[in-house]
Amino acid sequence: MMHIPDGYLSPQTYLPFYAFIIAYLAIAARKVKSTIRSRYVPLLALGAAFSFLIMMFNIPIPGGSSGHAVGGVIVAILLGPWAASIAISIALIVQALLFGDGGITAIGANCFNMALVIPFIGYYTYKLIAGKAAITSSRRWVAGAIAGYLAINVAALCAGIEFGIQPLIALAPDGHPLYAPYPLAVAVPAMVIEHIILFGFVEAIVTALVIKYLQKGENELLTIYGGAE
Repeated sequence: MMHIPDGYLSPQTYLPFYAFIIAYLAIAARKVKSTIRSRYVPLLALGAAFSFLIMMFNIPIPGGSSGHAVGGVIVAILLGPWAASIAISIALIVQALLFGDGGITAIGANCFNMALVIPFIGYYTYKLIAGKAAITSSRRWVAGAIAGYLAINVAALCAGIEFGIQPLIALAPDGHPLYAPYPLAVAVPAMVIEHIILFGFVEAIVTALVIKYLQKGENELLTIYGGAE
């Protein structure tokens, strides 16, 4: 359950996330304006649409939960992590406001996990592994797969921590949790294990397949952000 619904995070959690993500996206917008050429701006909209679409395909798992790929790493590889943050945030906000996928109160936390953690972890992991390999090298899609797998697992860890701290910070007078009821020892493994064994591989496969496709016919797209830096 990467999209955190309403009622799971306390105001002590979601309000700081809101404040942080608003400030962060303002900085991201300035960064993108200085690094992405205007002719590539339509790709930002396509990145948001791609992420929106791929997140709509939820895979159910035993226990009543589900998960999905995010697509944040491939958008970060193409346009850079700052631009990916904007694209994924747009997708998340539309999903929350129009489709009820993710809570409105949790938009800040969801943007942090999926629109900040995933693009930055994924992009720099990809950059580290791919190095100076040729655009058509298989090392590129392998790097993308590893980056996708790692990034979504780190994001899942963040979500697990956000759930797990709720019983520590928001309790009723009788001591019962007011929001997410499971402690860190339960919430973190629940989020991380399902991503380690399943959803991380989904993200890895999606990222690798898109890179391989672009290598065959549109490999100049894989040079956009590097060429703009």
